[in-house]
Amino acid sequence: MSKDLDAFLANYSREAREMALCLRSLVLDVFPQTIEIIDQKSGIIAYGYNSTYKGLVCAIQPHMKHVNLMFSQGTRLPDPEKLLVGTGKQARHVKITGEDQTLNPALRRLLEEAVRLGKE
Repeated sequence: MSKDLDAFLANYSREAREMALCLRSLVLDVFPQTIEIIDQKSGIIAYGYNSTYKGLVCAIQPHMKHVNLMFSQGTRLPDPEKLLVGTGKQARHVKITGEDQTLNPALRRLLEEAVRLGKE
């Protein structure tokens, strides 16, 4: 883990840090070619094909008791398990309240589809 990531996550509870790191592992497994950007001001760890909003695929947003996995094109993602929440014009997120949720195959499928959409 980089010093910047460690410093960013130090602001959150132990459980939020652990969930964020589990999500990070999932993102890096599904999307190994990603660019990772720690945005302290926005409170996110962003992943994408480049450093622009258009290139953004997803982001991890820690809170004290949970972590959101945000999808920039969430409204375009197939979500038969109804994991996505939010009311934005494009973005949606999945609220993660425990590390075990990061193992959900439906979450992985959402991420895989988001990576595919990001290429378009």
